[in-house]
Amino acid sequence: MDPLLLKILAAALVLIGLAGTLLPILPGVPLIFAGLLVAAWADNFQHVGAVALTILGALTVLAIAADFLASALGAKKLGASPKAVAGATIGAIVGIFFGLPGIVLGPFLGAVIGELSAKRELLQAGKSGLGTWLGLLLASVAKLTVSFLMIGVFITAYLL
Repeated sequence: MDPLLLKILAAALVLIGLAGTLLPILPGVPLIFAGLLVAAWADNFQHVGAVALTILGALTVLAIAADFLASALGAKKLGASPKAVAGATIGAIVGIFFGLPGIVLGPFLGAVIGELSAKRELLQAGKSGLGTWLGLLLASVAKLTVSFLMIGVFITAYLL
Protein backbone atom coordinates (compact mmCIF):
# COMPACT_ATOMS: atom_id res chain seq x y z
CA MET A 1 0.00 0.00 0.00
CA ASP A 2 1.14 3.54 -0.74
CA PRO A 3 2.98 5.04 2.28
CA LEU A 4 1.32 8.42 1.73
CA LEU A 5 -2.14 6.86 1.95
CA LEU A 6 -1.09 5.00 5.10
CA LYS A 7 0.13 8.25 6.65
CA ILE A 8 -3.14 10.00 5.78
CA LEU A 9 -5.09 7.08 7.29
CA ALA A 10 -2.87 7.19 10.38
CA ALA A 11 -3.43 10.93 10.84
CA ALA A 12 -7.19 10.51 10.41
CA LEU A 13 -7.31 7.71 12.97
CA VAL A 14 -5.32 9.74 15.50
CA LEU A 15 -7.51 12.84 15.02
CA ILE A 16 -10.73 10.84 15.26
CA GLY A 17 -9.26 9.08 18.30
CA LEU A 18 -8.52 12.39 20.00
CA ALA A 19 -12.14 13.40 19.46
CA GLY A 20 -13.15 10.01 20.83
CA THR A 21 -11.39 10.66 24.12
CA LEU A 22 -14.08 13.25 24.82
CA LEU A 23 -17.01 11.73 22.94
CA PRO A 24 -18.30 8.51 24.45
CA ILE A 25 -19.47 7.00 21.16
CA LEU A 26 -15.95 6.65 19.76
CA PRO A 27 -13.25 4.33 21.13
CA GLY A 28 -10.72 7.17 21.28
CA VAL A 29 -7.57 5.61 22.70
CA PRO A 30 -7.79 2.39 20.65
CA LEU A 31 -8.23 4.53 17.51
CA ILE A 32 -5.14 6.53 18.44
CA PHE A 33 -3.19 3.30 18.95
CA ALA A 34 -4.42 2.03 15.57
CA GLY A 35 -3.37 5.30 13.92
CA LEU A 36 0.09 5.18 15.48
CA LEU A 37 0.46 1.54 14.48
CA VAL A 38 -0.47 2.40 10.88
CA ALA A 39 2.01 5.30 10.96
CA ALA A 40 4.77 2.95 12.12
CA TRP A 41 3.76 0.47 9.41
CA ALA A 42 3.85 3.24 6.75
CA ASP A 43 7.51 3.71 7.69
CA ASN A 44 8.14 -0.08 7.63
CA PHE A 45 8.77 0.12 11.39
CA GLN A 46 12.10 1.84 10.71
CA HIS A 47 11.69 4.49 13.41
CA VAL A 48 9.01 3.07 15.66
CA GLY A 49 9.58 -0.57 16.53
CA ALA A 50 8.44 -3.28 18.90
CA VAL A 51 9.49 -1.55 22.13
CA ALA A 52 7.63 1.68 21.39
CA LEU A 53 4.59 -0.21 20.10
CA THR A 54 4.54 -2.36 23.23
CA ILE A 55 4.61 0.78 25.38
CA LEU A 56 1.80 2.26 23.28
CA GLY A 57 -0.21 -0.94 23.67
CA ALA A 58 0.29 -0.90 27.44
CA LEU A 59 -0.80 2.74 27.59
CA THR A 60 -3.90 1.84 25.58
CA VAL A 61 -4.83 -0.88 28.07
CA LEU A 62 -4.12 1.54 30.94
CA ALA A 63 -6.40 4.19 29.44
CA ILE A 64 -9.24 1.70 28.90
CA ALA A 65 -8.92 0.48 32.49
CA ALA A 66 -8.82 4.06 33.81
CA ASP A 67 -11.95 4.85 31.81
CA PHE A 68 -13.92 1.99 33.34
CA LEU A 69 -12.56 2.58 36.85
CA ALA A 70 -13.15 6.33 36.92
CA SER A 71 -16.68 6.01 35.57
CA ALA A 72 -17.58 3.17 37.93
CA LEU A 73 -15.98 4.73 41.01
CA GLY A 74 -17.56 8.13 40.41
CA ALA A 75 -20.96 6.55 40.09
CA LYS A 76 -20.52 4.08 42.95
CA LYS A 77 -19.06 6.65 45.35
CA LEU A 78 -22.34 8.54 45.43
CA GLY A 79 -24.59 5.49 45.15
CA ALA A 80 -25.58 5.56 41.49
CA SER A 81 -27.62 2.70 40.08
CA PRO A 82 -26.78 0.97 36.80
CA LYS A 83 -29.65 2.94 35.24
CA ALA A 84 -27.89 6.18 36.23
CA VAL A 85 -24.69 5.06 34.51
CA ALA A 86 -26.63 4.03 31.40
CA GLY A 87 -28.50 7.34 31.50
CA ALA A 88 -25.23 9.27 31.75
CA THR A 89 -23.90 7.47 28.68
CA ILE A 90 -27.08 8.17 26.71
CA GLY A 91 -27.06 11.76 27.95
CA ALA A 92 -23.48 12.18 26.78
CA ILE A 93 -24.34 10.88 23.33
CA VAL A 94 -27.43 13.09 23.01
CA GLY A 95 -25.52 16.02 24.47
CA ILE A 96 -23.05 15.96 21.59
CA PHE A 97 -25.74 17.40 19.34
CA PHE A 98 -26.15 20.43 21.63
CA GLY A 99 -22.56 21.62 21.62
CA LEU A 100 -20.51 22.31 24.73
CA PRO A 101 -23.51 22.81 27.06
CA GLY A 102 -24.89 19.45 25.93
CA ILE A 103 -21.54 17.72 26.40
CA VAL A 104 -21.28 19.12 29.93
CA LEU A 105 -24.91 18.75 31.02
CA GLY A 106 -25.94 15.67 29.02
CA PRO A 107 -24.24 13.05 31.20
CA PHE A 108 -25.50 14.69 34.40
CA LEU A 109 -29.10 14.99 33.19
CA GLY A 110 -29.00 11.47 31.77
CA ALA A 111 -27.79 10.09 35.08
CA VAL A 112 -30.49 11.95 37.00
CA ILE A 113 -33.19 10.70 34.63
CA GLY A 114 -31.81 7.17 34.88
CA GLU A 115 -31.79 7.37 38.65
CA LEU A 116 -35.34 8.73 38.76
CA SER A 117 -36.45 5.87 36.50
CA ALA A 118 -34.98 3.52 39.12
CA LYS A 119 -37.52 5.06 41.55
CA ARG A 120 -34.97 7.02 43.57
CA GLU A 121 -35.69 10.32 45.28
CA LEU A 122 -34.69 13.58 43.62
CA LEU A 123 -31.85 14.29 46.09
CA GLN A 124 -30.34 10.83 45.56
CA ALA A 125 -30.80 11.23 41.80
CA GLY A 126 -28.91 14.53 41.93
CA LYS A 127 -26.07 13.00 43.96
CA SER A 128 -25.86 10.05 41.60
CA GLY A 129 -25.92 12.36 38.61
CA LEU A 130 -23.09 14.41 40.05
CA GLY A 131 -21.03 11.32 40.89
CA THR A 132 -21.54 9.82 37.47
CA TRP A 133 -20.74 13.11 35.76
CA LEU A 134 -17.56 13.55 37.81
CA GLY A 135 -16.53 9.97 37.01
CA LEU A 136 -17.03 10.56 33.29
CA LEU A 137 -15.12 13.84 33.52
CA LEU A 138 -12.19 12.20 35.31
CA ALA A 139 -12.21 9.34 32.80
CA SER A 140 -12.09 11.83 29.91
CA VAL A 141 -9.21 13.73 31.48
CA ALA A 142 -7.32 10.46 32.07
CA LYS A 143 -7.92 9.28 28.49
CA LEU A 144 -6.87 12.63 27.04
CA THR A 145 -3.72 12.67 29.16
CA VAL A 146 -2.77 9.14 28.14
CA SER A 147 -3.56 9.97 24.51
CA PHE A 148 -1.11 12.85 24.46
CA LEU A 149 1.43 10.69 26.28
CA MET A 150 1.03 8.06 23.55
CA ILE A 151 1.59 10.66 20.84
CA GLY A 152 4.64 11.90 22.73
CA VAL A 153 6.06 8.36 23.00
CA PHE A 154 5.51 7.86 19.27
CA ILE A 155 7.20 11.15 18.34
CA THR A 156 10.11 10.43 20.68
CA ALA A 157 10.59 6.95 19.21
CA TYR A 158 10.33 8.35 15.69
CA LEU A 159 12.95 11.03 16.32
CA LEU A 160 15.40 8.78 18.13
